[in-house]
Amino acid sequence: MKKSYDRKIFTIKMLGMDLKFLLSAWSKIIGINRNKKINKAFTEKIMTIVTAVNGCTYCTWFHAKQAVSSGISKEEVRRMLQLQFHADATDFEIPALLYAQHYAETDRNPDKEMTFKLFEYYGDKTANHIIIIIRIIFFGNLTGNTFDAFISRLNGIPAKNSNKIFEFIFFIVTAPLLLPLIPFTKKYRNPNF
Repeated sequence: MKKSYDRKIFTIKMLGMDLKFLLSAWSKIIGINRNKKINKAFTEKIMTIVTAVNGCTYCTWFHAKQAVSSGISKEEVRRMLQLQFHADATDFEIPALLYAQHYAETDRNPDKEMTFKLFEYYGDKTANHIIIIIRIIFFGNLTGNTFDAFISRLNGIPAKNSNKIFEFIFFIVTAPLLLPLIPFTKKYRNPNF
């Protein structure tokens, strides 16, 4: 049995930094839809890979559905959630998907060489859009995970180095959005949760 909730969650400082970034990048976020090199399926692949690493059940449920609606097969989504995406991704997509996985696995501290290669391969505009997509889903993942951390705490499994008061306030603020989704995410939840 787990002794602590082990998914990445927000701290007060991290939440503030992410909100500031997303608000400052708003015009670039809108520009992603106009980037001809990034279609809906490619975006969903990036989001699914980051979600697979971070383990957010809400994002897994939502982006699995979105990926299928964008033309990705259920089997391909299953493989992406297992981080086995190489056979299904195009040569153009693989560098971005590897970077997305690396970004999430290093908890937002990607190797500078990998970031350089991302920009070298895709160019400034598309590389920046890929990073923004990664940051958006990372924000979503940590939102779901922080919400679940409070539920886990109520079940006697607190997150390490977490602030109870922050978790409670975060739970109250996000409950109207996430609480109704719990029944839909059941099959994506860890059985030990």
